[in-house]
Amino acid sequence: MKTLYILRHAKSSWDFEELSDHDRPLNKRGRSDAQLMGHELNNRGAIPALIVSSSAVRAISTATLVGREMNYEAEDIVVADSIYGADKHDLLDVVHTTPADVDSLMLVGHNEPISEFANMLSPEHIASLPTTGIVALEFDCDSWYDISKENATLLFYDFPKNYK
Repeated sequence: MKTLYILRHAKSSWDFEELSDHDRPLNKRGRSDAQLMGHELNNRGAIPALIVSSSAVRAISTATLVGREMNYEAEDIVVADSIYGADKHDLLDVVHTTPADVDSLMLVGHNEPISEFANMLSPEHIASLPTTGIVALEFDCDSWYDISKENATLLFYDFPKNYK
């Protein structure tokens, strides 16, 4: 069995016009929501063995804050440049390269591709993921290369407004 957590980055700040899209930080709500969702994932026991994040500042910050709530070390987060600007097929390629001995993976990325990716794999329709929204899927297979909608089970779909 393989478990995939698909996470959209938290709310970013638009306060710094001089920054590129890639370098935008999280805003206050984004930081709070990332911690909240990390706490909720930890409470569920939904702790990935590996976290792979887009190289964008807001995605890395989200991965770090979520991971911290699950006692995941920031230096263990893998940053993948290929996630920034990726489409749903590129995201699948990232997952396909995950070592077989990793049973649970969290992928942190951007909308719309992250929502499209979740729907490509989920047996149930997922609305567009809100910021810090997460979809958890379990796959009846031994290799990340074999994941598909046909062997997937939706474990949960969650987001911060469920707790406010």
